[in-house]
Amino acid sequence: MYMRTVRWVKATAIGLVCCLMVSLCGFSATCEDISDRVLRLHVLAASDSAEDQALKLKVRDAVLDATRGMLDGVETTALAKTELEKSLEDIEAAAVVCLRENGSDDAVHVELRETYFTTRRYDTVTLPAGDYEALRVVIGEGQGKNWWCVVFPPMCLSGAQGAALSDVLTEEEEIVVTSPSRYQVRFKVVEWVQGIRHFFNK
Repeated sequence: MYMRTVRWVKATAIGLVCCLMVSLCGFSATCEDISDRVLRLHVLAASDSAEDQALKLKVRDAVLDATRGMLDGVETTALAKTELEKSLEDIEAAAVVCLRENGSDDAVHVELRETYFTTRRYDTVTLPAGDYEALRVVIGEGQGKNWWCVVFPPMCLSGAQGAALSDVLTEEEEIVVTSPSRYQVRFKVVEWVQGIRHFFNK
């Protein structure tokens, strides 16, 4: 009787672990799909000094002004990327002007590239860890704390006339990013897995 009970407990435990793994695999795939549908803006300060951190925010504002209206009417990530790629020089020029007007001779580099992000919360939206296409603005050596938001859908700018989050994500994906407490543990597991993957892919 005792051995039968032990076997039942083991079988139940294995079944639960299997169910958990299947659930996590599905959730991980959902998170990867989310990262494919969203385009981030990433501004990196030259350093963590108060001056460089304040300058970072001014450059951020200049970049947002330069991209204002650029993605209006754009409905897909691919098209958003194309529009931004065509304007990288203009965006970089706006950042340089901002730096010079604020007495900085730092270099600045603007590019579109795949960037790893940990789990991040933006207003009411939590984006899972993973590799996202990002508009990166690197000031100087880019060694300071960074600022980020979602440039597509255009969540950085209020009143932007473009695709909304609900237009680019499935209903299931939208529930995931707007219900952080419901998926908190799974977000952490995905971040752990993605972090390991990112470490070995460097």
